[in-house]
Amino acid sequence: MVEDVRAQVGQNNYSAAESELRDYKAQHGVTPEYLEALSWMARGAAAMKQWSQAASYARETRSLSEQLLTRQKLDAEPHLPIALGAAYEVLAQGLAESGKPAQAATLLRTAIARYGNTSIRARLQKNLNLISLVGGPAPALQATQYLGTKPPTLASLRGSPVLLFFWAHWCADCKAEVPIIARLRQEFAPAGLVVIGPTQLYGYAAQGNDATPAQERAYIESVRQRYYASLPDMPVPLSQQNFNTYGASTTPTLVILNRAGQVAIYHPGAMPYDELRAALQKASAR
Repeated sequence: MVEDVRAQVGQNNYSAAESELRDYKAQHGVTPEYLEALSWMARGAAAMKQWSQAASYARETRSLSEQLLTRQKLDAEPHLPIALGAAYEVLAQGLAESGKPAQAATLLRTAIARYGNTSIRARLQKNLNLISLVGGPAPALQATQYLGTKPPTLASLRGSPVLLFFWAHWCADCKAEVPIIARLRQEFAPAGLVVIGPTQLYGYAAQGNDATPAQERAYIESVRQRYYASLPDMPVPLSQQNFNTYGASTTPTLVILNRAGQVAIYHPGAMPYDELRAALQKASAR
């Protein structure tokens, strides 16, 4: 049902999507799957910049999700956290687009305080960072565990431009970004560019099979050796905390720090070569 509604939204056929939602609700009631489908209505309207309609769908999704949370935990299954995370995301985007970034930030900080120990923590932080992170000092990275060389502290790198490349072992877009980053690291070597590649454990390895931390760490290392060979000396901090702090619910997430240690670019998702090069050139300026 989720995929059907999502397809209808993609075709801008909201009447058909709403009809499908009504039929499903009449037969099954409000379920986590229903709420995820409803959240796609909010996301679709937001993508079309129809902010009033987007907010209406998002508020309904949030309200019904919170009612379900009186009977089950947020992460008891996958649909409900997707729905609630999307609802907060759309509401915050709508506030920011209407010239109310402070209200958007307050909304997200309140949600983080409430859901900070759940799977939507990084997604909420991502949206807060999109509003407030650029121009401020880069949060420190946790590097107790790591792959490759020991990561330097960000404080020790002030004076050099830095690219943080958040990646995941299962992420095809991350692998596709590697040649771009390797090329740019070589180009900006005279400027002192430092590339750090944080990742984290997800609880599974190849083909999505459950894995112990030791097994997954070994699998990540094998992925790193195979697909990240052009970045052999890139330090790889291994920490979920880094992903929560930087809101890296989207992989890759690319963060550029200027020579003063300030966040110059915060970009969830891949970036093409020209765009990333221009951002690095600006951040590398003395």
